[in-house]
Amino acid sequence: MKGLYGRAADGDAELKFVIQETTLLDVLGSHQVRMKVKACGLSPLDFKLIQEVGIQRDFIPVGREVAGVVLQVGPKVTFFQPEDEVVGVLPLDSPCSGLCEVIDIDEYYLVQKPEKLSSLCAAGALRDGICAYTALHTHAHMAAGHTLLVMDGSSPFGLMCVQLACYHGVKVLTTSHSPQKQAFLEQLRPSVARVIPVHNGSSDLLSVVLEETGGLGVDIVVDSGVCLHGDEEEEEDIKLLPHKHDIISVLGVGGHWVTSHKNLQLDPPDCRLLHLKCASVSFLNPEVWTTSSAQQGRYLHILKDIVEKMSAGVLRPQMEEAVPLYEATVAMETIQRHPKKKAVVQL
Repeated sequence: MKGLYGRAADGDAELKFVIQETTLLDVLGSHQVRMKVKACGLSPLDFKLIQEVGIQRDFIPVGREVAGVVLQVGPKVTFFQPEDEVVGVLPLDSPCSGLCEVIDIDEYYLVQKPEKLSSLCAAGALRDGICAYTALHTHAHMAAGHTLLVMDGSSPFGLMCVQLACYHGVKVLTTSHSPQKQAFLEQLRPSVARVIPVHNGSSDLLSVVLEETGGLGVDIVVDSGVCLHGDEEEEEDIKLLPHKHDIISVLGVGGHWVTSHKNLQLDPPDCRLLHLKCASVSFLNPEVWTTSSAQQGRYLHILKDIVEKMSAGVLRPQMEEAVPLYEATVAMETIQRHPKKKAVVQL
């Protein structure tokens, strides 16, 4: 069988994606499931993170969000039977690429896929759903009556946050990066409280948030990246990101800032302002669930809840058109350069 793998590059060179042959062991492990993959979601490959957790490989498997059908189960598997439709995320140290026709995976990384939910939708949106749950439930302890500010609510991750928060009775504010995205967000149902455009060059984020919250600030901010410096020669995408001081300013007393910025640097004045508000900063790393067996049960509960909410229409991801397998390499190269883009491959 053939799968897609990322080859480690020297220095600052870009990762190269190549098709490699792979073989499965003849005998399944006690708690392993052999599944036929029907759809696989593509996400950026964080090679630095893989190195930091001690995984040393020349070829890193690509495509980890998978949906498919169980073909065979190990002798001690209790959750699944052959012909079950399942969905899950391969762990970081998995030797298999999700783009292989058949893969082996531990049963503890899988949940049953509801019949009404398509494999393409499940595989394409599962990672964003995990990120949204981790940000809002695990870090921010979201509850009805809270006020939430989601940066770039039309992005795949942002949309999941908006829909999940609205379902739980949270007042949602969000920013838009273009007139088209603003129109899309204003048409959402359930509707958001306010869409704040930041594409017109002069964002009045702070004044709008204070107006909407009666001067109190929001309980939760979820960003999609942060602008650390006010340089004028930055890329267009970076210019649309909020400055870290703006985010801290819109936080209310006891607020939570959940950031996906890996190298966030806070200056003493920023820390002082956070201290005065008794506010906290949490870092969003969705890979953390599979790095410790202590959280396995909670992780499976999250996976199950995500697919059930997608099946019920509570979470409605905006899916891109499915990519055929022969275009997976080109699609992955695009995603690696533009991490906010999504793709799902149909096998």
